[in-house]
Amino acid sequence: MKKRERILINSALLLTVSASVFAQSRTQFIDPKNMDQSIKPGDNFYKYANGNWLKTNPIPASETRWGSFSELQEFNYNALYKLLNQAANTKNAPKGSTIQKVGDFYKSGMDSVGIEKKGYEPIKADLKRIDGLTDHKSIINEIIFHANNGGSLLFGIFAAQDAKKSTDVVPHLSNGGLGLPDRDYYLKDDDRSKKIREEYVKHITNMFKLIGNNEADAKIKAENILKMETALAQATMSRVEMRDPNKRYNKLSYANLNAISPLIDWKFVATSVGINGYDTLIVSQPNFFKEVNNQLSSTSIDTWKAYIKWNILRNAAPFLSSSFIKENFNFYSTVLQGQKSPKPRWKNVMNVVDGNIGELLGQMYVDQYFKPEAKQRMMSMIDNMSNTFADRIQRLDWMSDDTKKQALYKLKSFTRKIGYPDKWKDYTAISIVADNYISNVRSCAKWSRQENLKKLGKPVDKNEWGMTPPTVNAYYSPTKNEIVFPAGILQFPFFDFGADDAINYGGIGAVIGHEMTHGFDDSGSKFDAEGNLKNWWTDDDGVQFKKRTQMVVDQYNAYTVINGTMNVNGQLTLGENLADLGGLNIAYEAFMKTKEGQSTNKTDGFTPVQRFFLSWAQVWRANITDEAQAQRILTDPHSPGMYRCNGPLTNMPEFYQAFDVKEGDPMWKPENARAKVW
Repeated sequence: MKKRERILINSALLLTVSASVFAQSRTQFIDPKNMDQSIKPGDNFYKYANGNWLKTNPIPASETRWGSFSELQEFNYNALYKLLNQAANTKNAPKGSTIQKVGDFYKSGMDSVGIEKKGYEPIKADLKRIDGLTDHKSIINEIIFHANNGGSLLFGIFAAQDAKKSTDVVPHLSNGGLGLPDRDYYLKDDDRSKKIREEYVKHITNMFKLIGNNEADAKIKAENILKMETALAQATMSRVEMRDPNKRYNKLSYANLNAISPLIDWKFVATSVGINGYDTLIVSQPNFFKEVNNQLSSTSIDTWKAYIKWNILRNAAPFLSSSFIKENFNFYSTVLQGQKSPKPRWKNVMNVVDGNIGELLGQMYVDQYFKPEAKQRMMSMIDNMSNTFADRIQRLDWMSDDTKKQALYKLKSFTRKIGYPDKWKDYTAISIVADNYISNVRSCAKWSRQENLKKLGKPVDKNEWGMTPPTVNAYYSPTKNEIVFPAGILQFPFFDFGADDAINYGGIGAVIGHEMTHGFDDSGSKFDAEGNLKNWWTDDDGVQFKKRTQMVVDQYNAYTVINGTMNVNGQLTLGENLADLGGLNIAYEAFMKTKEGQSTNKTDGFTPVQRFFLSWAQVWRANITDEAQAQRILTDPHSPGMYRCNGPLTNMPEFYQAFDVKEGDPMWKPENARAKVW
């Protein structure tokens, strides 16, 4: 999803492929060969369930992480690869047709010879235009230019739901401006962070050298850019702070904004980017714009020019010649994530096509790979999960009847989306050509910008999806109060038509419960059934909820990675940890309502209940580079795979019973230390 949309979506990191691609050939869903049964389940269930698989599946050179998700991603890639090549090889496809747009976009990205010949010609006009900047007003005009062409420079103004009046679509103002993945990369003083900043300066220097700057001049530019971005980072909220939607909601008039940043005429900016008839903006981080004003007044025009050129280079690099692609890969993939070699070009191009005209590719995808029976089965499981969640809410001993009533109403109000949109996006206005990759990307960005602004003043489109059908993920949207499962997720190990209920409830059932629980996690619980940012809790219930969620924070804060050198951030990952805990508990109880859930018959040596937990565990198996793990600890709201597996289990007496976990085992907790929320 685009960055601006992520502020209101909690999504599980779930990667898989469509229903029918793989299910018919699979006969075994829990393979003992993948397990390490020399390890006791109560010592480390993740390693017990996955130990041999982890030993025999090293990370490929082109990856930073390899696990169940990655294997399934490969199946999805191959399905899309066939579709893209079919489209690209279709002769005389009607101009403007789905086949023509998808095929020509893919061909333009695969034209490495043509792209190599152009070098950085596609951005020369942009770089030359930057040379003409003279003062802070011309800088603002440049930001406006980028916005009107679908880009984002330093900050963005866009249309989105009003979190406190979810029926309205209003203008929002968000911050950006950082070339490193998170503010902490600029501010932390440990050796790893210092080394990354050194490498960042080298990277920026090398990028400027590629457009003709000498090394000394390029290095000065790079050092000044780092200094400027560090100041912006200091004014940026942490990811933990941003988890609170109330802190992100600041409705300010143009006059209020002008007082914060007097060098920017905000009404002029808004009208110049196509926003008329409004006198307020919802601002995610007002303090950031104070610092923007400081930079406009104190930073030299030469540094501003360098900073803007750097952003043009950084954003265009994946679409330019090989020297830019290689330098971009060296820093962002190798230095930051430990990736040894690039992915094949076709995979990168495929992701760009999906990210820009994904619902065209999605139509082709679901026509061949998505079966209606999968949707029907999902609806049945969601009904069971929803009823089970309602039962659990009614039984809560810490919540008052008044709050329970509101919670049940919200749960009942969930919109369910499965597979693909009822109404596809209309891409008619976008012109796609076969010989200009970056032009296609820019045309799509400009069209997306225009489509976004058309939403202002109109009813919220509840049919719109935030992910494309082939996307290997799922999400919950608090402002729409909806749970969404693209076609790509309906595949083993989450879902398989040929699998028993233990497998499906331990997989997709836990995913369904995960997304449902997001509506009641530390962030989602602040939104009501209509999607409004509104407190529907009694004061006492709020205190009880906080008390229970703090147990989860403390639990995950104690987990470490990379040989104990870094701790999981329990506050940053709280929403996902609550969703994992709630989702697995709800799925287990729903599974126990099935005929199989009451059986003790063994398959491959395991009871249905044991298979349920093993199904859950095998989803999370993965090997990951230290560099990628370190980046995820700082930026990812999801905990590492081993703790996503083991963390919820340590709080479940049903798991203890299934695998005879006893006091003294590492995963055993006394009852008063077990987290119980939903």
